[in-house]
Amino acid sequence: MKFSLFLAIIAACSSFSVARAESSSAKAHADHLLKATHSWNGVAYAPYTTSQPELSMIRLTIPAHTALPWHKHPFPNAGYVLQGSLTIQDKESGKSQTFHQGEAFAESVNDVHRGVSGNEPTILLLTYAGAEGEPTSVPVDKQNPEY
Repeated sequence: MKFSLFLAIIAACSSFSVARAESSSAKAHADHLLKATHSWNGVAYAPYTTSQPELSMIRLTIPAHTALPWHKHPFPNAGYVLQGSLTIQDKESGKSQTFHQGEAFAESVNDVHRGVSGNEPTILLLTYAGAEGEPTSVPVDKQNPEY
């Protein structure tokens, strides 16, 4: 009998919690990490596709002290450093910029560049606003693919 009463009380409390959570009108908190009309190297984005858009997201892990192959992206994309650091190097201009854990960056479009990790593995979250059937990264100069 006591056990049945205990279960009834637990069930009543659970349904009250669920009902209360469903009727809550609290807003979610959003940290806007990046909003860009140009890439990290200052080049403005231009209109880029009239085909079917395709969004993709990649979690990329780069070992410590690693330079990715030279490559370019045909579409805008953004990155967020989850762990470590990433130095992006622009091949033509020699310009570079380092992004650390917790920082977001806007990637360049059609500029040949590469990423270089620091003293620890780098983990990135990359989001691409591409087009269906098109690659997100294109190797250049007979380099291996970036991933």
